[in-house]
Amino acid sequence: MQFSKNTSSVKTNIISLVIKLTIGLVAILTLAFFLNTIDFPAPKKEIEKIIPNENFKIVK
Repeated sequence: MQFSKNTSSVKTNIISLVIKLTIGLVAILTLAFFLNTIDFPAPKKEIEKIIPNENFKIVK
């Protein structure tokens, strides 16, 4: 029966997980920053339409 030596340790797995999470968080924050800098088109004035009261019907 042969024994195999496990060379990976728990500390390296935790460190690599923390590094991956940090890189992911930085990527998300960078994407949010660049989306915030884009000037999306918006209406210049409010659209207001007056509806007369005589057109309303009560439905039961």
